Amino acid sequence: MHTILKVLIGIRSLLKVLGATALTGMMAITCVDVVGRYLKHPIFGSVEITGFLASLTVILSLAYTHQMNGHIGVELFIRRFSKMTQDLIEIATNIIGIVLCSVITWQMYIYAQIIGESGEVSMNLEFPEHIIMYIASFCFFVLVLTMIEEIATTITRRVGNK
Repeated sequence: MHTILKVLIGIRSLLKVLGATALTGMMAITCVDVVGRYLKHPIFGSVEITGFLASLTVILSLAYTHQMNGHIGVELFIRRFSKMTQDLIEIATNIIGIVLCSVITWQMYIYAQIIGESGEVSMNLEFPEHIIMYIASFCFFVLVLTMIEEIATTITRRVGNK
């Protein structure tokens, strides 16, 4: 179990770095394209590249953001409850999240297969879009594992406090 957790932490860290790199790339492409347009030499496909990088930035950072509790929450309301109730709410929301994100993982994988088999590509650069879908599916899978880890941590902490 300890080895699996180390691997998950490593994957999450790698995805975080890749997400930051995609964000930096998106910024660089935009800046170079703006200067290029001023000089009458814009980057061909810059809108597509920026769109793909924006998508990658979001999906690559999902698991890390969840692990760091960087998502929007209703803390003002939840803080008023006892620690036990807060833990139960956290477990319940993670279980719902696991179910939802598992379905998303599965359906994105199926969709990636379908558009891969059809040969669908982006309009200008003809980039195979199914690659982004496979990455998204994998990132949602890592998010599911992160939610399972969070549930286990909450239960372990709760059992240790008794």
